[in-house]
Amino acid sequence: MINLKQLILLIVTGLVAGFVSGTLGVGGAIIIVPFLVYLLGMHQHEAQGTSLLVLVLPVGIFALLNYAKSGYVNYKFAFVLVIMFVIGSYFGSKFAISLPEKTLQKIFALLLLAVAIKILTGK
Repeated sequence: MINLKQLILLIVTGLVAGFVSGTLGVGGAIIIVPFLVYLLGMHQHEAQGTSLLVLVLPVGIFALLNYAKSGYVNYKFAFVLVIMFVIGSYFGSKFAISLPEKTLQKIFALLLLAVAIKILTGK
């Protein structure tokens, strides 16, 4: 069962991932996996499997099948993320369209830099 705190974190994760995806064209591994690991305490395998379920049809059906066979997919979490991702991506795309290309490129670069620093430092 998903508790209230988890539900709120999943809603925020789905909206942020959808918004960033709609704005910058990224969101799955860069946003969802770290949120699931660092905010919801998932293990890396389960976070990756759950993220794949969110993106299964367009991206990773065969990878998802392998994760699911090994028990590394949280279906309840993925369901909430899918709904919130759709909503967030709609508003993110509207926001991105309003930005100048150079501004959007800088935001994208800063996002990638922040993720790289997080991965490199382990913090």
